[in-house]
Amino acid sequence: MKTLDQERRAHHPVHLVRLARVVRPTSAAPATSAAPSASRRDADAMAVAAFVLGLLGLLVLNVVLGPVALVLAGLALWRGTARRGRALLGLGLGVADLVVFFALAAADSTLSWSM
Repeated sequence: MKTLDQERRAHHPVHLVRLARVVRPTSAAPATSAAPSASRRDADAMAVAAFVLGLLGLLVLNVVLGPVALVLAGLALWRGTARRGRALLGLGLGVADLVVFFALAAADSTLSWSM
């Protein structure tokens, strides 16, 4: 026969949560669980770097920083970054860098330009 205290604990929400944690089967973690996490962090860092370099490329060295931003954004998207929007912005800014470069080069009729 259960005591009153045991009866209260059996229906208490905290006790049910503890019971669910104990009863729920746990799956064995794969041996390579750290690798996707590190890969995801690298892809996130690439997405941020692509955005920053693409933004800087609008101001200086757009012929260099534009393609670098394009490559980094493409790699970040290919690796499945969690910062997909930032990678897409980096991709767009990399393209904009090259468009600005070619527009300014066409205006001067040379491949070098100055302010």
